[in-house]
Amino acid sequence: MEQKTILSIKDLEIEFRLRGKDLHVIRGVSLDVHEGESLAIVGESGCGKSVFTKSLMGLLDSNGKIAKGSITYNGTDISAYRTEKEWMKIRGGEIAMILQDPMTSLNPLKTIGAQIEEAVYLHQGLKGAAAKQKVIEYLRDVGIHDPETRYKQFPHEFSGGMRQRVVIAIAIACNPKILICDEPTTALDVTIQAQILSLINDLKEKYKLTVIFITHDLGVVANVADRVVVMYAGDIIEEGLCEEVFFDPKHPYTWALLSSLPQLGVKGEELYSIKGTPPNLYKKIEGDAFAPRNPYALKIDFIKRPPFFQVSPTHKARTWLLDPRAPKVDPPEFIARLKEGGYALNE
Repeated sequence: MEQKTILSIKDLEIEFRLRGKDLHVIRGVSLDVHEGESLAIVGESGCGKSVFTKSLMGLLDSNGKIAKGSITYNGTDISAYRTEKEWMKIRGGEIAMILQDPMTSLNPLKTIGAQIEEAVYLHQGLKGAAAKQKVIEYLRDVGIHDPETRYKQFPHEFSGGMRQRVVIAIAIACNPKILICDEPTTALDVTIQAQILSLINDLKEKYKLTVIFITHDLGVVANVADRVVVMYAGDIIEEGLCEEVFFDPKHPYTWALLSSLPQLGVKGEELYSIKGTPPNLYKKIEGDAFAPRNPYALKIDFIKRPPFFQVSPTHKARTWLLDPRAPKVDPPEFIARLKEGGYALNE
């Protein structure tokens, strides 16, 4: 059955003006987000994940702009929006975001109840007792015990994990269709991370949400994603179902990301790390942006940007290694270990 596309991004380019120069942060990205799916966007810090998703809500900094392309939501190209009034039609009620640091996401001077109630009033029009009852319901939904008491408390009375639950409750109270989770477990310890991811999954089912996860942690992706998009230097370089990207990755950058997973390390051996640094986005990138760090790079990688090669109906990668004329290159042994089935996706 063909999935309905809820959000369609075509040839998106985003630039920032810094110190008199143009920084090309997103370079011709196209992506369809399907209704009801969990989509993970992965890549190392600085690859453009957060900027890309902030553009979907009109949250770019004042020196940033969409230079080219379109973002179509419900038949409307929202990339053409220029005013806060226009974006307010989208923010919260259609697309909501959970930010990565719960410690700074809440107002320390307002009670938890008041902060969630604000979202309930703005997006559902409820006031007074009806609004309070709704807030208590949301607190219960996000796993906060004794919500009637917690409603009256302030953020400093909550732990980090509980604050993140409150931030999630605020996002859900906006009644969105799409929920963007920007590194929602970054500031939390491992045990709490698992609880928060499980909670987001449960809320996705209950409220019929489409969820977009932003993360640099492929271990997180394995637990939550139906589909994975890998970004590098402001471009999508691989896209596929979670199982395809994990067990049959095709781009050398995806190989490198997977090889860096601590779970794949061997006792006594040095953990793999990607050599070099990402390219300077002030300069025009020729060829494959990953080529200077890629031990498998071909001559053409330094000259011409590779197109997407279709691996399966749901899997594609932007690498010249998939060209029929390219020499056969086997993935590194780390990837072979994954393929051998020694690792479960939910480890």
